[in-house]
Amino acid sequence: MEKSVTSFLKPSLNWLLVFIPITLFMEHAMPDRPVLVFLCAALAIVPIASLIVRSTEQIAFRTGDAIGGLLNATFGNAPELIIAFVALRSGFMDMVRASLIGAILANLLLGLGLAFLLGGFRYHIQEFNPRAAGMQASMMMLAVISMMVPGSYHVLVTEETLQYERYLNIGIAIVLLVSYALSLLFMIKTHPDFFRGEKGHGEEEEHRWSVGKAVGLLVAASVLAAWMSEILVGAVEGASADLGISKVFIGLVVLAVVGGAAELGSAVMMGRKNRMDLAMGIALGSSVQIALFVAPLLVLLSLFAAPQPFVLAFTLGEVTLVFMSILIATFVASGGKTHWYKGVQLLTVYLIFSILFFLIPGK
Repeated sequence: MEKSVTSFLKPSLNWLLVFIPITLFMEHAMPDRPVLVFLCAALAIVPIASLIVRSTEQIAFRTGDAIGGLLNATFGNAPELIIAFVALRSGFMDMVRASLIGAILANLLLGLGLAFLLGGFRYHIQEFNPRAAGMQASMMMLAVISMMVPGSYHVLVTEETLQYERYLNIGIAIVLLVSYALSLLFMIKTHPDFFRGEKGHGEEEEHRWSVGKAVGLLVAASVLAAWMSEILVGAVEGASADLGISKVFIGLVVLAVVGGAAELGSAVMMGRKNRMDLAMGIALGSSVQIALFVAPLLVLLSLFAAPQPFVLAFTLGEVTLVFMSILIATFVASGGKTHWYKGVQLLTVYLIFSILFFLIPGK
């Protein structure tokens, strides 16, 4: 017990947990300082994400990389779902769509790019299961199609056909949720061998946690991440005005990176430890889950909890960016082997997109 406490108090990200009570204090005592509240909430999420990383890694030791990646994507996406749901209830439909697109781009380009880059610095060549990566990429192509159809229909909508657009979005949402459920059945029950990872040669964990401890900490960290994320999104509007940064940039980049800190951190950590199947499963699996589960679930939730129904009417530009990201990620991840320069390629694309988002005019 004493050893555990001593280890916890060593200089590490755990020290940033102090920003949790600081954030709560700032939110209630200084609500007129949204930039400070925003920064404190963002810093509070960092150690929480690190805890999710460690808990998921411990569970993956027992379940395998495929299930471990799925668990991480599920718990890691909890903040995105909370952020989007809070924004939906406030009627910020455009911000919700921007945050969903930003989360997909951050996982495909930033998370995977950093995993390849930092892992490649430590290992000359890293290997992973190309079949599993290809399966995830094909599911992302399905997601792009699901984005194109309602977006195309939205251009043609009139007052007379507005009700049909809602029916279209509800129908697509149900189809996507069923498709995602069947993908879980395929991954976990009928074809788990298809997702079996390559044997890595990375570092082994010296101390294994019990399953109860790992699951308990994972659930607790996810709840804290969702709590801090809700405070974060509450300060977005004021921070945007004070900093002079457009909400488009905040939604597509800042909220996406901070809200997805858990899965981004997990993918990078697994890449550095040469557990590339788990890194790929987290980055690609999280993007798939956002597109095929989180987005359609928000459509259904908006029918009961939002001032107006949420529609998957992504713009042509947003769909094009996701499509290009899937293409570059698929090409870079092909062959089952990677190195540090492939990470550079993905990060280059993400930086180009980020510069574009920053310079887009708007409030």
